Parts: sequence; C-alpha cells; structure tokens
Amino acid sequence: MRSFLTRALRAEPHELPALAWAFAYFFLLLSSYYVLRPVRDALAVELGAQALKQLFTATLAAMLALVPVFGWLASRLPRARLLPAAYTFFVVNLLAFTLELDARVFFVWLSVFNLFVVSVFWSFMSDIFDAGQAARLYGTIAAGGSCGAIAGPLIAALVPQSRVLMILSALLLAATIVCIRALARWARTHPRPTEPPAEAPLGGSILAGARAALTSPFLLAICGYLLCYAALSTALYFQQVEIVRDAVPDPQERTRLFASVDLLVNGLTLAIQVLAFSRLAGLLGPAGMLAAVPLLSVAGFAWLGATPTLTALIAFGVIRRVGEFAISKPAREALFTVVPREERYKAKNFIDTVVYRGGDALAGWLFAGVSAFAAAAVAVGWTALALFLGARMKSWTGDDARSSPRLQRQR
Repeated sequence: MRSFLTRALRAEPHELPALAWAFAYFFLLLSSYYVLRPVRDALAVELGAQALKQLFTATLAAMLALVPVFGWLASRLPRARLLPAAYTFFVVNLLAFTLELDARVFFVWLSVFNLFVVSVFWSFMSDIFDAGQAARLYGTIAAGGSCGAIAGPLIAALVPQSRVLMILSALLLAATIVCIRALARWARTHPRPTEPPAEAPLGGSILAGARAALTSPFLLAICGYLLCYAALSTALYFQQVEIVRDAVPDPQERTRLFASVDLLVNGLTLAIQVLAFSRLAGLLGPAGMLAAVPLLSVAGFAWLGATPTLTALIAFGVIRRVGEFAISKPAREALFTVVPREERYKAKNFIDTVVYRGGDALAGWLFAGVSAFAAAAVAVGWTALALFLGARMKSWTGDDARSSPRLQRQR
C-alpha cells in the first residue's frame, strides 16, 4: 500500500505522514466552514439585498481591523503557537454564537473566518513544503478541502439546527489543532534548507505584510492576479444572473440547475486534484498552471459575448471553476513557497483578506453591466500577470533554497 501511494500521489515515502495530516487538516477546516454556510445563507435571505451591501462593507472593515492584530501576533508568537491560538479564538467565537446569534454579526464573522483560516492554512503549507514538493503534493492536499466542501453541506442537511451546527463546526475546527501539531513535529524532523527555526517568532512590524504586498513586484503581481480573478468572477456572476433569469423562469428549476452544476464542479475538481495535478504541474510548469484559467477566460468570455446562451454559460462556468479550484488555486498558493517566512504569513494574510475582499467590493460596482468582451480583455491582462509570476517562480523541482535568495534580490 505504501508503494502504491507513493507512485499514485508522486510522494516520497517520508512525505506520506505529512501529506495525510495536511489532507485531514484541510478536510476538517473546510468542513467546519461549509457546515455553517447554509446557516449564513438562510440568514442572508431574511436580511435582504439592501442589508447585504452594508454587510459587504462591514466585512472589508473587519478585515482591515484584523490584519494588524494578526501581524502583531505573528511578530511575537512562533508558528506552533500562532496557528492554534488563531483557531482557538474562532472556536470560542462559535461557542459564543450558540448562546446568542445575531444575523448581521454572524454574516460578517463567517465571511472573515472563511478567508482568514484558509489563508493561514496555506501559509503553513508553504512554510512546511518547498516549491518542488508543492508541485507534487498540493493537488492532493487541496483534494482534502474538496472532500470537506462536500461533507460539510451533507452534515448541514442532516442536522439543520443552527446551534447544533455551531457546536459541530467548533469541534471540527478544534480538531485541526491536532493536525497542526503533528505537521509541526514532522517539519522539525524534515526542515527546509536555509530556513530559520520554526520555533522562533516572525518578528517585524504589524504592518509589514501590507507594506511588502504593496512594494514587492512579485507580491504586487500576486495582488493583481487575485484582483483579476475577483473582478472576472463578479463579471461572470452578472452574466449568469441575466442569462439564467431569462432561460430558466421557474425558481425551483434554477435551484436544481445550480445544485447540479455544483455537484459536477466538485466531482471534476476532486478527480483532477488527486489524479492529475502533479502531472500537469510537471508538464506545464508554474507559468502554464497559472495561465491556464486566464487563457480559458479569454476564450470563454469571448464565446459568451458572441453566444450568450445557457449552454455557453454552464460550459464556461464549469470549466472555469474546475480550473480555478483544481489548478490555479494550488498553483497560486505555491508562489508563497519562495518568499521569506514573514511574508508567507503577514503579506499572504493581507492579500488573501483585504485585497481579495476589497477587489470583490470594487468589482461589484465596476463590472455591473460590463460586456463579456470587456471581461475577455481583462483576462488578457490576467494572462500577462500569470506569465510574469510563472517566470519569477522559475522552478518546481525543489531548488527552493536557491530560488528564494534570487527572488529576494529581484525584489
């Protein structure tokens, strides 16, 4: 079995324990979120569209407030204490919600929770695995999240009581701390070359992440890449609203359509993550992996602009989402394996929270009513950013110790 797993997953024998713990960690993490997502969506229906606009702004404000706090903690706590402390904070929040649930507060909290805990997860992964390992292993690790994204809604469907779901989510999130400690032990026995001791705090200022993200060409390009993704996701969403509204007038049929699409996307994503990611990474390299979805978006938006039909929308939407979750997302996370540790946590947290949510909010105003052809033009710029980042990444072969100093000189 061990020999079969190493061949099937393209993992070295000594990497299998870490791969299993990372898979379990991401599974538990996304399960804890997707258990709560139906609760948030039900509350959002009650609040109404006008309230949601205010809540999106409140979410961005909460992100801006949280980033300096996390930067302060990261400067003073070692990795082995930082992550359990952050997750324990959210567990306590969940238990507090079982006593009193305010719809507006919970909506903002869950929107912050989702991006923050996933960002910290990938920071930890980029701290443990080097670039070569990321190319081979990140697909399997991401598959753990896909399984969690399937398991969470199933649990919520079986146990629809919101307070019970809060407790279950808290238990799932608390279980991730066991995985963190196991991965930390593995990392101590398999340290990355030229890395400082993981037991030492990161140091630096509380705003170092924001400063690095906005001054480093490499990190600034990641910001641009993520902004393009958020903007085009919003553009596609507006296209979807118009096309589905006209093509499927029955609300129940719309629900069935979206459910079928989600099932298809999750199934295809999981298959590619487990069976094909590492092979695609070796075949395409970092530039090809990062540029795959932008190039698909150029063609897809052009197709949608010329033929705005339900068939074109579904085909493009499924391919784009599968490409993002199975290929682009893991490849984008691998970019942080070649930056210094402080930026893996602080700058990455700023990019994944403030930049992402800020781009989300801004795109909602700028891309309402924008044509699919204009979105295709944005995708061309997105492709250029992907090629730039892939060129800076240089290698997926594991020579992370050499690539990091080179990147630092380029910065």
